[in-house]
Amino acid sequence: MEHIFPEQRLREFTHNIFKSIGCSDEHAHLSADVLLRSDLRGIDSHGVARLSGYVRLWEKQRINATPQIRVVHETPTTATVDGDAGLGLVVAPFAMKVAIKKAREYGSGWVSVRNSNHFGIAGYHALMAVEQDMIGFAMTNASPLVAPTFANERLLGTNPMCYAFPAGKYPPLIVDMATSAAANGKLEIAQRLAKAVPEGWIQDGSGNYTTDPHALKSGGSLLPLGSDREHGSHKGFGLSATVDILSGVLSGANYGPWVPPFVAFMDPLNDQPGQGIGHFVGAMRVDGFRPVEDFKANMDNWISRFKNARTVDPDQKVIIPGEPELEAEADRKLNGIPLVNAVVDDLNLLADRFGIERL
Repeated sequence: MEHIFPEQRLREFTHNIFKSIGCSDEHAHLSADVLLRSDLRGIDSHGVARLSGYVRLWEKQRINATPQIRVVHETPTTATVDGDAGLGLVVAPFAMKVAIKKAREYGSGWVSVRNSNHFGIAGYHALMAVEQDMIGFAMTNASPLVAPTFANERLLGTNPMCYAFPAGKYPPLIVDMATSAAANGKLEIAQRLAKAVPEGWIQDGSGNYTTDPHALKSGGSLLPLGSDREHGSHKGFGLSATVDILSGVLSGANYGPWVPPFVAFMDPLNDQPGQGIGHFVGAMRVDGFRPVEDFKANMDNWISRFKNARTVDPDQKVIIPGEPELEAEADRKLNGIPLVNAVVDDLNLLADRFGIERL
């Protein structure tokens, strides 16, 4: 069963929870905005359903609600940001602002981030650059839940990456994806709905395919994008490795199996080589290459041509990256955001704990 909530109600609720753990008004507002943008865009796995996870990490003193985020190393076009164990929902936008400022001055800006936490959807941060007529990049490493091709050991995260491109008459083209066969949040949704997941998403503790969404809790692992070597899992492994190296190795954050997990059923490993979770964000000025209006005109032409591609099924059109999320946002702004019972119950437990009004 689903309950429908107006955007503003969930926004106020989320803001109040973040305030309850000690966040400033500014940080609570920003954190709520990142989560609500996810729910509005139909990415239910990364919205308010994640709220109790942030509170849990705060309880374990793994999240600093009042971080002193700072640039610790920089050149004219690059920087490294230390998030002071703050919410990634706050740290990543700080880093993207640094990247945008550098891009405005020098044409491009690239920022690695260490000592952070889960940053929500990558698309939120990449779109900050698009709003400035720039191409945006955002990626992060994550809980080690994914086994590399041929392995039966969790060494990598779902490690999402996002590329966002401005257009003219069309909305921005946004490629926002996990580098695993499925994001862990998809498993969490299946768990709440008591549904099996497609074969090829997970392997069990013995390395066999399973459709059990709880398999990770008993030693299983997610598979890289492609699922197996014959279907290109080595490419998914390569993409995930790229995200991990840019986010973790380059910044001085943790990487591989040492990335501090967001999921409740895992604890951080000892002898960590870095600090916290790592991100990597970037911005490039379009007019560093050609006039913005010319680029946007060609982007519109690109999008239009692909939207009108000949398809196998005449009733099915090519979906431009970012279109489903845009349609969901238009619908949910008008009709409200659906939450399943399990998420509502979870949020109401937080409300009771902090003495705020239940949903």
